[in-house]
Amino acid sequence: MNTELENQQSNTVDSLLPVPQLVAYGLQHVLAMYAGAVAVPIIIAQALHLPVEDLIRLINADLFTCGIATLIQTLGFWKIGGRIPMIQGVTFASVTPMIMIGAEHGITAIYGAIIVAGLITFLVAPFFSRLIRLFPPVVTGTIITIIGISLMPVAVNWMGGGNPKAENFASFTNLGLSFITFLIVVFVYRFGKGFLGNIAVLVGLFAGTAIAMAMGVTDFSAVGKSEWVSIIQPFYFGLPTFDVASIVSMCIVMLVVMVETTGDSIAIGEIVDKKIGKKELAAILRADGLSTLLGGILNSFPYTAFAQNVGLIAVTRVKSRFVVAASGVILVLLGLFPKLAAIVASVPNPVLGGAGIAMFGMIIASGIRSLGKVSFDNNYNLMLVAISVGVAMIPLASPTFYNHFPDWAKIVLKSGITFGSIMAICLNLLFNGLGESESAEQDLETMGRR
Repeated sequence: MNTELENQQSNTVDSLLPVPQLVAYGLQHVLAMYAGAVAVPIIIAQALHLPVEDLIRLINADLFTCGIATLIQTLGFWKIGGRIPMIQGVTFASVTPMIMIGAEHGITAIYGAIIVAGLITFLVAPFFSRLIRLFPPVVTGTIITIIGISLMPVAVNWMGGGNPKAENFASFTNLGLSFITFLIVVFVYRFGKGFLGNIAVLVGLFAGTAIAMAMGVTDFSAVGKSEWVSIIQPFYFGLPTFDVASIVSMCIVMLVVMVETTGDSIAIGEIVDKKIGKKELAAILRADGLSTLLGGILNSFPYTAFAQNVGLIAVTRVKSRFVVAASGVILVLLGLFPKLAAIVASVPNPVLGGAGIAMFGMIIASGIRSLGKVSFDNNYNLMLVAISVGVAMIPLASPTFYNHFPDWAKIVLKSGITFGSIMAICLNLLFNGLGESESAEQDLETMGRR
């Protein structure tokens, strides 16, 4: 009993674990988010018809800046950074606007818009953080559930092989690898003791990759072709240019980012038992703004919390922010040493999918647990949850549903997490009024103590 109590007391946000554990847990987080991290530079390079060498530079710059952004968020300084285990990655909400800006005004206009939008986000963070009172438990529980459900298609696509249009998508080989990886994660999580149980996802990824190698379906050819060292050169594509319309569109993206970051922050805060109030949220949003500004300078993109890793925190039950800081160091190294990045990239998608089912499912479970503390008697909360989750599922059920809407509207509507979150906030104001919202911080603090 005393040992269990000591373990609980030593497992806090500020716990500093031994280096081997930091590396193992940190690598686990990197493997979980790597595919999403490199997807955006690949999409942008293809859309703008950039040569292969520029694509490589974009990927290296992205990984490097991901690491810097994660270190800013986890370690923090002054009033910047939430000092919580939140890994940072490129927001997918920025993809369509960046492609449009690049096609119309060139890649330097993309970076000009990113720099200005990052600076504005940094400046407005304290004002936006006051909206924390609009996030009572019924709203936060709904948002956490929506995040998990919205990520499930990612895991399903990974299980099939990553590309639904490929001939071998959802082949028995891919599904078999996914299922084996999933079983390994579950059994290690159930029967592994202490540290081993906490790295169940990492064990599953390594074991799944080893099995894929034995089956001859893992491709390590990119490792031999990659350079040993890559230097990140600021403004590699030229000095930024500033177009007003492009800046406005990127600011809209960052508004979406701030809404999503708020939801992710509260989700992480609840999992690791740390209150996220106005002060903490302002520091988190400032870090998003600063990291986005750095992204524009270092040939990268806008940054936000990676929801994929919220589930991993819930699975591992390791609350230390220094674990995710270790992930930041690994990401910086991957950006500087392309051969390391190529090795990580060689983990097959079906293996990631098998682990992803458990990770993203855990986010859903965390949301349900949060909603379990909410009263649904003699109020409108059941309808609030039903409608919010329902509208969030629209782009998952039909990705082309909003194709006829204006581009500025698509930024919000095509993100189930964003639209569902906004709907939950609005319905709470309609059904419960400001009286419920004003007590959100106190409610969240009470939930954190439970």
